[in-house]
Amino acid sequence: MKTLLMKFGGSSIGITPGITQLLSIVLHESSRWDQLILVVSALDGITDQLIEASQFALMSNSRGYRRIVATVRTRHMSLISDLPFGVNERSALQTDIDRILFDLHDACQQLSEATERRNTNQIIDRITGSGERLTARIIAALLRQNHMRAVALDATDLIVTDDISGSATPLLPLTQVRIDERLKPLLNRSIIPVITGFIAATPTGTPTTLGRGGSDYTASIIAACVDAAEVWMYADVDGVMSADPKEMPEAQVIPFLSYEEVAEMAFYGARILHARMVAPLRDRHIPLRVKNIFRPALHGTVIDDRIPQPGLKGVTVIEGLALTAPRSGSLMALGSFVEEAFSRETGGRLEVMITAQSATRSLVCFVVPTYIGPDAQHLLQAALAPSLAQIDDGIVWSMEAVGIV
Repeated sequence: MKTLLMKFGGSSIGITPGITQLLSIVLHESSRWDQLILVVSALDGITDQLIEASQFALMSNSRGYRRIVATVRTRHMSLISDLPFGVNERSALQTDIDRILFDLHDACQQLSEATERRNTNQIIDRITGSGERLTARIIAALLRQNHMRAVALDATDLIVTDDISGSATPLLPLTQVRIDERLKPLLNRSIIPVITGFIAATPTGTPTTLGRGGSDYTASIIAACVDAAEVWMYADVDGVMSADPKEMPEAQVIPFLSYEEVAEMAFYGARILHARMVAPLRDRHIPLRVKNIFRPALHGTVIDDRIPQPGLKGVTVIEGLALTAPRSGSLMALGSFVEEAFSRETGGRLEVMITAQSATRSLVCFVVPTYIGPDAQHLLQAALAPSLAQIDDGIVWSMEAVGIV
């Protein structure tokens, strides 16, 4: 059985034409493959709004988070009204959407009343993962409206992780068991599952998330567990670009990359892919193709286990944190201290990229991974500020946010 997994990003399906294109692609590919799986992100911008709602809830600002819930509802209801649903199907879908939004509002209220940090982190994951649940219901309903057997599935029922909020790590043996039990029977019955990206759950069912851009990671984990023949990622660009086309309009599509090359690009700031998604595909030798949803006939970028070729492939930029001080002998101690603080504050891992010393100065530069989220750098700076002088007998390290090219 040949299985194709297609992942659709929020920027590609955030508007009606994008979802119409998704429908056309699925209709076309359903006759060419034995089994199809869809993994979907939240609509473009929705996750950022949900993060903002969680911040309002933490401040017990009920007016703020209620306004965002209402805005999210309006966005999705407007999308539903633009799609070709029958009266009964539209009514049933709107009921499903309102049920999810009621749960979202309830989670915000719980967060505003929570007292323990562990509980607040779990509720934040529940809030920020709501966008994918909304998208999956809309797309599954649209496929059914067009005579395809489809069902929305929450990845909380499939992907099992540890309990690190905001950037959880999948537990692959337990995930494989869940997928064997709950996903493969649907595929064997020729049902198209529309699976929520980004979200997962602990073995006891507590919601977690896989980090910003985590829908890519969801796709690669599921592809590995079902032994998919290929993974196609649809975005709003023609493939993996040699630079960010918003910054450099002359950027070009890179037609072929190795797993190692794209993993390096993703880790160092190429936002088209989640940095952790490559490993499951590389381990199972599953090719990945990055395509433009609005121009699906184009070649895109193919990523597989080819041998990397020499030469410059692309330019990326990523946020970093530079620490400087008068010459110090404790660079290793400083690195360990910062890595520990970063893990404590964000649940993620920090990489030391550059260390340097001159006769009078010391420098340590850290990469802040994109999948940790937009607040990681600020959280780290806030955590380090009171404590840096403890590292080196009172020597004061200065901090500066930097971009690493």
